[in-house]
Amino acid sequence: MNITGSYRNMFRIPELKSRILFTAMILVVYRLGGHITTPGVDLEAIRKFFEGQQGTLVGLYDLFAGGNLRKATIFALGIMPYISASIILQLLQAVVPYFEKLAKEGEEGRKIINQYTRYGTLVLAAIQSFGISFALARMGVVKHPGIGFTLMTVLTLTTGTMFVMWLGEQITDRGIGNGISLIIFIGIVARYPNDILNTFQALRTGQMSVVTGLLVLAFMVAVIAGIIAITQGQRRIPVQYAKKVVGRRIYGGANTHIPLRVNTAGVMPIIFAQSIIMFPGTLGAFFKDNAFVDALTAMFQPPHVVYIVSYTILIVLFTYFYTAVVLNPVDLADNMKKNSGFIPGVRPGRKTADYIDRVLTRVTLPGAFFLAAIAILPDLMIHYMNVPFYFGGTGLLIVIGVGLDTLQQIESHLVMRHYDGFMTKGRLRARR
Repeated sequence: MNITGSYRNMFRIPELKSRILFTAMILVVYRLGGHITTPGVDLEAIRKFFEGQQGTLVGLYDLFAGGNLRKATIFALGIMPYISASIILQLLQAVVPYFEKLAKEGEEGRKIINQYTRYGTLVLAAIQSFGISFALARMGVVKHPGIGFTLMTVLTLTTGTMFVMWLGEQITDRGIGNGISLIIFIGIVARYPNDILNTFQALRTGQMSVVTGLLVLAFMVAVIAGIIAITQGQRRIPVQYAKKVVGRRIYGGANTHIPLRVNTAGVMPIIFAQSIIMFPGTLGAFFKDNAFVDALTAMFQPPHVVYIVSYTILIVLFTYFYTAVVLNPVDLADNMKKNSGFIPGVRPGRKTADYIDRVLTRVTLPGAFFLAAIAILPDLMIHYMNVPFYFGGTGLLIVIGVGLDTLQQIESHLVMRHYDGFMTKGRLRARR
């Protein structure tokens, strides 16, 4: 069956159809909320301010907020407080025994961690909304500044973030795909039509030559293919489980594998690296006419060699760091040993952990350099080729990764009900 037939099959399964429609409805609600402006803000003034914030932390935050920050909407904070709280909880699981114990308690432990994440989201959203209200007042984009505006902004933005978090959880529970990821996905995709129109406008007016346009198209295709290959790529370590006799039944004896991803860390290394590499540009936006800050800002802007080298090193380091956070070889080896599993030719326990760590270190390296290339090449193309729209880096990684995850879930529903999936050979694999 062709792919068109597979898409038609999605709407032949009542449960899958209702999940897809529910997800679409929630995403429409999110986009509608992105057009409701925070009370008391001068939209024209804040739009002019954001025109000079490309390449700063403010611009990065606006990317994840789906453009809501530059429009000062009730969803201006987006889902970033939730993401920040989730990352903090993940890091705490690696260093604090209490959270590490919760993570190993299964479903009950996960529920408690999720509750802590919600509390953390509330606290971070309140702090960030207070900072935004203060920054808006200092920028002169508030019609009537004062304590009333501050309290209204904190209440509005914090409530907006908690509502967006609730929308994401509803998609995860009752829709299709990961709700939080899909909310970020739709915010990024919403920018693409305007960017594509700007590209065609540049071609029509002669600002960009046809040759450059073809090179951009080839680059887009190559980047998309590369991201899909790296996202789906994995190194499989074979695992065998010994047979166990319990009563009259025989358990185990199965052959399986440990799939080690080429890009286990996902998009997080680029986000961490961007947060650091964009800090000098953020200082330059707030401390103008300062010679030292201007020189520092110039060094950490493309195509300066300091920017390229520093950005690459940061992405590689954060790739290994975040991979170590989300995948612990010692835990894998212990779980295998408890279930009578072993890697052929490798002794269980410490030797297995060392073997997994060695393989993971080698597999992660090409993925880390690929992430660095994806993050840096678009910046260089914009600078040298005067490409008017940005297609690459963080946004594209998120869009493709979330798209693959969602398609994999849909395909699972189709195959489970004896329908053909999207692929006639092989299966789609999710990132996690």
